Amino acid sequence: MDLTFDHRFVNVNGINMHFAEKTPSVADNGGASPPPTILFLHGFPELWYTWRHQMASLSSLGYRTIAPDLRGYGDTEAPESADAYTSLHVVGDLIGLINAVVGGGDREKVFVVGHDWGAIIAWHLCLIRPDRVKALVNMSVVFEPWNLKRKPISMFKSFYGNDYYICRFQEYGEIEAEFAKVGTERLLLEMLTYRDPGPILLPKGKSYDDPVSLPSWLTEYDVKYYVSKYEKSGFTGPVNYYRNMDRTWEMMGSFSNAQVKVPVKFIIGDQDLTYHIPGTKKYIHEGRFKSHVPLLDEVVVIEGAGHFVHEERPDEISKHIHDYFLKF
Repeated sequence: MDLTFDHRFVNVNGINMHFAEKTPSVADNGGASPPPTILFLHGFPELWYTWRHQMASLSSLGYRTIAPDLRGYGDTEAPESADAYTSLHVVGDLIGLINAVVGGGDREKVFVVGHDWGAIIAWHLCLIRPDRVKALVNMSVVFEPWNLKRKPISMFKSFYGNDYYICRFQEYGEIEAEFAKVGTERLLLEMLTYRDPGPILLPKGKSYDDPVSLPSWLTEYDVKYYVSKYEKSGFTGPVNYYRNMDRTWEMMGSFSNAQVKVPVKFIIGDQDLTYHIPGTKKYIHEGRFKSHVPLLDEVVVIEGAGHFVHEERPDEISKHIHDYFLKF
């Protein structure tokens, strides 16, 4: 499989955004018309690179594949203000990216694939600008309708307490100082190899002395790539997404009772910690998920897969994406 990609920068929504791209050859797509575009959105603590397998596979099947480093990640610009990382900021970035790189004018639609934070942003992209999304394959994080009684940080504290990682991320600078003591490589290894379906707890003084073994899907080269980018750009930008969860909730109040009206396929590993958040399984399997996402066509629960399902099962996920987008 050809894992070489073109890298470009474009100015969107006031920042310079880096994205990787892989375009099919004329032979791959028949050369009749511009190939359909898939926009891939990564999560934490990842980068565009997390989609390398899907980009290579799907470009060989005739798709143009694009994966940005989201605002604050990797080689994309990181605004200094902690307030500049709401979902609305990031959706604005993505609309700018779509406008800049996809031909056909401002009505052109793209396919979207998201995971983790990328899934959250994808839900909000579809909620705010469904006119730009042809269909969505989302992973790991379900759509959460706006709820007056479920302000995010207080909800997570009630579920898991103050040591829950999202709660620990709230104080500006505090978690960055702890991360610096641990070291970038060790921290990323801890996060990327996490397999416990229970919540991530980060009590102050947590030990990181236990040995870490790389799973078969994560190579030393992969780790070095992530480390090189996070050592350059740091963790503040990515952590700022969590610091804006309440702010995004406040800004999205006008979407109370709004539905996601884009065709969707949802995929989750049965060992993913997000699948074990209280109430999530019931929400997915007893009809409420479908009531909020009426064009939800399929839910796929992959046995034995953890949080990074697209990395753990790259060929399987690529096939799920291709099979679904073929319908459109």
